[in-house]
Amino acid sequence: MKRILITGAAGFIGSHLCDRFIKEGYHVIAMDNLITGNIKNIEHLFPLKNFEYYHHDVSKFVHVPGKLDYILHFASPASPIDYLKMPIQTLKVGSLGTHNLLGLAKSKNARILIASTSEVYGDPLEHPQNENYWGNVNPIGPRGVYDEAKRFQEAITMAYHTFHGVETRIVRIFNTYGPRMRVEDGRVLPAFFSQAIRGEGLTVFGEGNQTRSFCYVDDLVEGIFRLLLSDYHMPVNIGNPSEITIMQFAHEILALVNNKEAHIIYNPLPVDDPKQRQPDITRAREILGWQPEVDREEGLLRTYEYFKSVVQRPNQNL
Repeated sequence: MKRILITGAAGFIGSHLCDRFIKEGYHVIAMDNLITGNIKNIEHLFPLKNFEYYHHDVSKFVHVPGKLDYILHFASPASPIDYLKMPIQTLKVGSLGTHNLLGLAKSKNARILIASTSEVYGDPLEHPQNENYWGNVNPIGPRGVYDEAKRFQEAITMAYHTFHGVETRIVRIFNTYGPRMRVEDGRVLPAFFSQAIRGEGLTVFGEGNQTRSFCYVDDLVEGIFRLLLSDYHMPVNIGNPSEITIMQFAHEILALVNNKEAHIIYNPLPVDDPKQRQPDITRAREILGWQPEVDREEGLLRTYEYFKSVVQRPNQNL
């Protein structure tokens, strides 16, 4: 049985990866310090013999007994509300944490895939963004702690690949959504769903003309699975190229939730908020044979069912 270590395993994407690799017959070793993860996301796996959990901060030395075939490094605060609140931890998990896990991969002769992000492109001057674009990032702005942690993460991963011969993979993840997102995540989809369900104002920043491209989590996990098992070591965008403005997205959520009290409110645009975000997935199509299968209408329906179960409506308990 292949053994895989997944860091950030109790997080949104990490927990779905645990499910997938359990389903594929792997022995999954989950690791998380729970600063943003939720143990409830993986507790259904605890009774399984081929699942184990370590409560650990990967910014400190990482030891896993026995052989390891694969490592997925997904530990990191991943939303602005988190990395603005925990800037030092965000930088440390992207730098020290990645260094520790690359060292572990080297000592175990394991293949490691690191979770990078579309944020390495910053507020892009090229559209759509392909993997050869170097980005437009403000290193000292409020988002710099996350953007630069991920850019360093890519740099040290490539250094371990070229200098030490470690088998590495890099996935650049674009906006992803689905069940198990945190209600108070701070990102647009959880915010819109929770505000609409509660009958509050959906917070649109600026005029809502900025664009995003939303990929359903099952599609993302499939892309990551294919990339890990591929022979390709350069970065690969995984995301859904179906682009939509935030204002259009707000109206889609309002129509789906159909709460007459919900409405749209406007706030100033945050500093360095990307104006456009759309992946060029040509590389994923050609190398992995991957493209998203779940359209936004279906994905939002599935996600709405989840948020209805976790978002408390006003007076719900009266």
